[in-house]
Amino acid sequence: MTLSTHSEDHVLDLVEPLKEDPLVDLARQLLKEIGEDPDRDGLQETPERFARWWREFINYAPGTISTLFESTSTSGMVIVSDIEVWSLCEHHLLPFNCSVTIAYRPGKHLLGLSKFARVAHRHAHKLQVQERLVADIAQDITDVTGATDVAVIGKGEHLCMTMRGIKASALMTSTAFRGAFGEDATLRGELFSLIKS
Repeated sequence: MTLSTHSEDHVLDLVEPLKEDPLVDLARQLLKEIGEDPDRDGLQETPERFARWWREFINYAPGTISTLFESTSTSGMVIVSDIEVWSLCEHHLLPFNCSVTIAYRPGKHLLGLSKFARVAHRHAHKLQVQERLVADIAQDITDVTGATDVAVIGKGEHLCMTMRGIKASALMTSTAFRGAFGEDATLRGELFSLIKS
């Protein structure tokens, strides 16, 4: 069993790697293909770490996302902003980080605050494109709360652009507007104003 003393290592480093894990074999082969020796000091445990990370990322369990409370008002807007998530670009298997803002006008029920982050992480922990990420989050918020007026805005930096190709850093913004957020420019303007303040 590997017991890590480094705080940045995930608790899954305590888990014994599978004896016949194809991801371990894949990582060893990758190291060889890029001219490295997977048996040298510093790389001997890298294939197991690689396998554990992939399993942790793909098998992420968000926990309960549907904790609802009775709403005291149906005319206001709820905004949860700057939820930071990491995902993987499905085109290059490189990470992208995304700051997610979720807004909705509740009906009879309010969604528990931590559930917004759980929903965002639930959809980030898979191979993604940012446009689908924000659309998936918007759909979940609609399904869980029953609210028809939902807005999700994502701003992300994609390492597939920053580290490869043009090698330029940039932020990409994607939106998903449902119900009144898609139909009412004044409501969208209020949302943008509140986000900036």
